[in-house]
Amino acid sequence: MKARSVRKLDRQAPLGDNAERIVRVRLDELYGFIPAALNVENVVALHDMRIAAKRLRYLLEVTGFCFGPYASTATKRAKELQDLLGEIHDCDVMLPLVDSHRRGLRSEDVAALLLLAGEADDLNPQIASQAPNAAAYQGLDVLELYLQTRRNLLFERFLELWQSYQRQAFRARLEWAVGERASSQDGDADLQAASPLVPASLSLDPGTTMTVAAFIPTSDPK
Repeated sequence: MKARSVRKLDRQAPLGDNAERIVRVRLDELYGFIPAALNVENVVALHDMRIAAKRLRYLLEVTGFCFGPYASTATKRAKELQDLLGEIHDCDVMLPLVDSHRRGLRSEDVAALLLLAGEADDLNPQIASQAPNAAAYQGLDVLELYLQTRRNLLFERFLELWQSYQRQAFRARLEWAVGERASSQDGDADLQAASPLVPASLSLDPGTTMTVAAFIPTSDPK
């Protein structure tokens, strides 16, 4: 899924101002998959929402120190959502693979049974029991049943989680938080932990204005 573009970023503007603009776009991007992702059959919407949650999480991990206290909580919420949608996505990836493997085994068995039938005008039912992969079907059927059931359970958890976010006013509180700015003391304490790209000597002393340029490394990070 291609990320939405963020317009009107200013390289020389304070980091918090630019980060706020990006967070608002990424948050709107996340909510753009509702209500489509609330449909258990909408595999694409669920997958794309996972990517949107991941982008929001990583962005908050890097820039959250710029904002109000709820930004830290929102980072955890985004990670929780990303992880759960990731588990659902794993099932969505595995189910077609199981079905494809089973169809491949069946094609092999059809070819084997045709050889056993020889020149017969019809297939003797007893010959069908000699299919070389017959035992494998049961295992694949059980695996498919497990994956489908697990997916349904995880989806129910997703619905409950999303409803809890709605009750907690996740979006409104994050939008409020990114409109705030952390104090110089709070920002300076969290700065180095927030991003490996921040120079160790950079400090949020009173009167300092941090810009986007401060986060651009002079050389490629190792």
